[in-house]
Order: sequence, then structure tokens, then C-alpha cells
Amino acid sequence: MELTSAEARVLGALIEKHMTTPDHYPLTTASLVAACNQTSNRNPIMRLDEAEAIEAMDSLRAQGLARTVKRTGERALKHLEIADEGLDLTREQKALLAVLLLRGPQTSGELRLRTERYVQLDSLEQADSVLESMARADIPVAVLLERVPGQKEPRWMHLLGGNASDYDVAPPESRDTASEPVPSRLELLEAEVARLNDRMAALELRLEEGR
Repeated sequence: MELTSAEARVLGALIEKHMTTPDHYPLTTASLVAACNQTSNRNPIMRLDEAEAIEAMDSLRAQGLARTVKRTGERALKHLEIADEGLDLTREQKALLAVLLLRGPQTSGELRLRTERYVQLDSLEQADSVLESMARADIPVAVLLERVPGQKEPRWMHLLGGNASDYDVAPPESRDTASEPVPSRLELLEAEVARLNDRMAALELRLEEGR
């Protein structure tokens, strides 16, 4: 399975909002575009327009990863993800995949911190275990990259877009998980900003639905 950058961003944004603001989900097209174009918790920052988001949704539906619905009494079409069905993912796997889709390659420590809004991973070892299960799945969705000069730890990347052959893949025995990295002040601030952004997004959706 090979997603374009727009499809990866749309799928990641749908999973994020599904798991972090479930009361304001599924998303209208306008809300989906806003989620894709957030400047926080996104790497790279993108500027999708409505036509590009709809085109990405069409492709995701065709691949069994998303649906568009119109509920009784509602005027707007709304979009939702079904990645757990299409890729046979657990809740923990889906959370980690979303952060990889939205932010690119990351260490397991970064991934554990950044999925706190989605799901509870009790330890770095648990995060590693879930990531390894994603790499060993019938449809692999993650791979561990070889550590490169200047990096303290190897990073994980998703396999739904891009080419893993562009990176050096690390053998499983090369990882050292004996010590858990302490989140930096910047990472803690990023997590807090993400929580505030989720609250603002929920308020904006409530206002939109009330118009």
C-alpha cells in the first residue's frame, strides 16, 4: 500500500481527531482541511485545499481506509477513518501509526510521549513491543531505521508512503532499550500545546455545527 503525502496526512488527521476529540467526530470537509493544515504536531506543515482533501478521501475510501457518511438530519457530508479494519490494527497500533503519519520518523520515546493524547502506553518497552508488532504484521506498517550519525537513537517510520529503501533499516538486535529517555522541556511543551489545540478544535467544531 502506497499513500501519497496528501492521503497520509488526511488519514493521520482523521485518526488523530477520532481518538482525541471523539465528541466532534466524524469531520466535515472544512474541519478535515483545518486538521490537515494545523501548524502544531505536523511535520511537514502542509497546505491542502478542499479539492485535494476530497481527492485524498476518494482514494482512501477505495483502499478501504476511510468512509464518507451523511447522517439523518444533517446537511453536511462527514468523513471518518476505518484504518483498524483496513489494516487490522489495535488501538495502540493505530495511535502510533497516526503520529508517524503526521510527524514522520521518530524514536520510540518520542512516539510514546506524543501518543499520550490518544492512548496510554505504560512504558518504553510497551511502546517498542507495539511498534515491533506493527513491523511484523501481515501488512507491515512500520519499520525501524538504522541510527545515523548525530542521532542518539534509531527512529521508526511508517510504511504507508515513501520508500523504506531510502533509509538504512536497523536489525532488531541493534536496539538498546535499557534506559528510557527523559522528555525534554520542549517535548513537554509540545504535548501541552497539542492538548490545547485539541480543545480549540473541539470548540471550533461546536461553533460550526451550531451555525
